[in-house]
Amino acid sequence: MLAPDLYGFVIFRCVIGSQAYGLSREVSDTDRRGIYLPPASLEWSLEGVPEQIENVETQECYWEIKKFLLLALKANPNILECLYSPIIEHRTEIADSILTHRRIFLSKLVYQTYSGYAASQFRRIEQDHRTLGAVNWKHVMHLIRVLLQGISILRNGEPAINVGSFREELLAIRDGLMPWAEITDWRQALAKDFDTSLEKSSLPDSPDYNAANRLLVDARAATAKQYYGS
Repeated sequence: MLAPDLYGFVIFRCVIGSQAYGLSREVSDTDRRGIYLPPASLEWSLEGVPEQIENVETQECYWEIKKFLLLALKANPNILECLYSPIIEHRTEIADSILTHRRIFLSKLVYQTYSGYAASQFRRIEQDHRTLGAVNWKHVMHLIRVLLQGISILRNGEPAINVGSFREELLAIRDGLMPWAEITDWRQALAKDFDTSLEKSSLPDSPDYNAANRLLVDARAATAKQYYGS
């Protein structure tokens, strides 16, 4: 049996990365992410379907809907970024329903997934800086961006995907032009701001699992209806 073209089942496609962050340059790539919803005949088959499909050449990656929702419930930064991307290229009715209810995925878990991740990565980078004198400046820039976006979620109830207001400073980091001491001061200030934002946040402690489950069941029901033709 020939493998089906799973890209034909993409129900949501958005642009992320520098284009969405307000940090793009002429040489910047266009990164696309989203959701695919396989038909019931494939989902129920012996072959099953992959949790993720990816095309490196075209900079595309799509998660199977269940995997996408599970990652969203865990406050995965890459997934929340998709849900709040300002650049949406394709969305079906099912995708619209997910986007309409995207706030169900926001909770205080973002403190762990954003601040915790950034802190652990900075510890590694500082070790490399001390021992090797080498730093991946692009990675450092994105860690600062992650902190800015995470704070926005706790404070404002949604991530500030476009960080263009910090474009000059972030690109200075990207180009290795900002002194390490200045980066450290900024990072430490953001870490304190993160702690304060957590204490004052009105977000729930956990995401709404029941609502997310309903979204998944409704999507599966739609594919089953198509399969049975009724």
